[in-house]
Amino acid sequence: MDHRQVVRRALITEKSMRGAEAGKYTFEVARDATKPEIREAVERLFGVRVVKVNTLRVPGKTKRRGRHTYRTPERKKAVVTLAEGEKIDLEKLL
Repeated sequence: MDHRQVVRRALITEKSMRGAEAGKYTFEVARDATKPEIREAVERLFGVRVVKVNTLRVPGKTKRRGRHTYRTPERKKAVVTLAEGEKIDLEKLL
């Protein structure tokens, strides 16, 4: 799998920015991506050393618009901890 298909985008929220100060960055990743694949993709894409990868599945939600209901897609997030002194410039990603 291509590295750009594994790491889809960086999640930039208030909570994820607090983690970035501590060297933890949050990414939306492919649902079938494994932790070793995520580690390799982040290391190759950003040129940093990854210490730890935590993943979580975010289930889709049921939403309503008028009388019609639909379901948002399920997604997978990865919180990547970088080695001491390593940093990813998130402004380049915007």
